[in-house]
Amino acid sequence: LVLQNPGYCLHMAGRRPPGGIWVHIAGIDLVRTGPDEFYVLEDNARTPSGVSYMLENREVMLKLVPELFDAVKVAPVETYPEKLLETLASVSPRPAAKMSGGKGHPTCVLLTPGQYNSAFYEHSFLADKLGIELVEGSDLFVRDDIVYMRTTEGPERVDVIYRRLDDAFIDPLVFNPQSMLGVPGLMAAYHAGNVTLANAVGTGIADDKAIYSYMPEIVRFYTGEDPILQNVPTWRCREPEALGYVLD
Repeated sequence: LVLQNPGYCLHMAGRRPPGGIWVHIAGIDLVRTGPDEFYVLEDNARTPSGVSYMLENREVMLKLVPELFDAVKVAPVETYPEKLLETLASVSPRPAAKMSGGKGHPTCVLLTPGQYNSAFYEHSFLADKLGIELVEGSDLFVRDDIVYMRTTEGPERVDVIYRRLDDAFIDPLVFNPQSMLGVPGLMAAYHAGNVTLANAVGTGIADDKAIYSYMPEIVRFYTGEDPILQNVPTWRCREPEALGYVLD
């Protein structure tokens, strides 16, 4: 299930991402089946998308039906961009003291495949809300295993890349050589610990539907505790008992 999985990335075998964090942003889909009953529908740990629609939807709802928020206790969501930027900045490989120009905060960028991607609205929306640059692969380059962004004032070192680009297209020197979307040499800079990618390369394996069925057992194994949220009941037909149930 792991070694033959399409999401398995051999280039990450035996390596640890900067800071030891694989999934900085997780999109966990939930379904509610009762007053206090929730199930995890699926995990999205590669390039989760959709949060911008939640933020925009809340803004519209506040304008159209403000009385709803007076009558019902609804948790706020407007701090999401602030928390996301805080998360990205916290995993910078460079200490603040070494930031260029003495600005004291890391340079974070959002890497998009471009305007023809179905989620480009979200990419531009989040970059705007976070106050970071929205870049394409051609806006970045690697020199001496360090990633730089082209700017009108010359190259600027990049510390953290919030990538909305799949593994296969991120670096043509390592993955798909036909990719015009990625940055040649990005993986070398990544493995050198000079730039952080959120999320880490190879995390897509956690999105797999077969892996999903094992998540409750994985949680128990690594934490010693039962999962707070349950999976949707799932039968693995490789197991005789489950296969019998499905066939019946």
